[in-house]
Amino acid sequence: MPNFPPPADFPCDTFCARRAALAILREREPVAKAERARSLYESVRSGALPVDPALALVDPGDLPGRPARPELVEPSSLKRRGMQSEAGRAVLLHALAHIEFNAINLALDAVWRFPSMPADFYVDWLKVAAEEAHHFSLLRARLAEFGHAYGDFPAHDGLWEMAERTRGDVLARMALVPRTLEARGLDASPPIRKRLAQAGDHASAAILDVILRDEIGHVLIGNRWFRFLCDNAALDPHVTYERLAEQYHAPRLRGPFNFEARRDAGFDEAELRALAGLDASA
Repeated sequence: MPNFPPPADFPCDTFCARRAALAILREREPVAKAERARSLYESVRSGALPVDPALALVDPGDLPGRPARPELVEPSSLKRRGMQSEAGRAVLLHALAHIEFNAINLALDAVWRFPSMPADFYVDWLKVAAEEAHHFSLLRARLAEFGHAYGDFPAHDGLWEMAERTRGDVLARMALVPRTLEARGLDASPPIRKRLAQAGDHASAAILDVILRDEIGHVLIGNRWFRFLCDNAALDPHVTYERLAEQYHAPRLRGPFNFEARRDAGFDEAELRALAGLDASA
């Protein structure tokens, strides 16, 4: 793939941000993927690379690009370890790094896969990809301080499985990836951060602070485009979300919930009241 920005003789139908996003999604080497995702966003933000919303691209059938390791296993086979030991914290950091690596892929997939959205849609998800790449880089560096690398421990593929289910429906993608799976991270981050701090691992806890801050923005982007699509189709967002969650077999929401972060991320009061009911019944 050409470096950014592309040469002047590259017309947009040959090389543009959405085609570049697909190329980076196919990248197998994690560090290269992260670096290229951040570079692509900077090129688009600076105006050096066009987006071309109308461009229709064909699925190459080899998505996503990822390394041979980590080994992907069923979630039930992953053992939890305590955070009081360095070994346990290394396993946790690896799991978080895997989530962030998948999140890069999910954001890039939204950019190339869904044509004819407003240009801001693609810029938003390129921003998400760049920030997820930053999170991955922070976690990878911290993991190295524990003597480990990404790929050293098994992981599961739940995030990408939902991407596969929603590959033909941008509305379902917006409903069930950022607003469901990524929003669960808003709930999970504070207790994980607290346990890291209690174990004296303030460096890792500080990374969780960065991730939570940025993830609020990512879920807000998901809420923005979910409601945009609902408004354009004259759909009730609450009814539509429930329908899509059932149709695509989304995981059931379980408390406790981070209501402050979810409010900042764009969930409305009706949605928060519904979550409060689930929290009370848990």
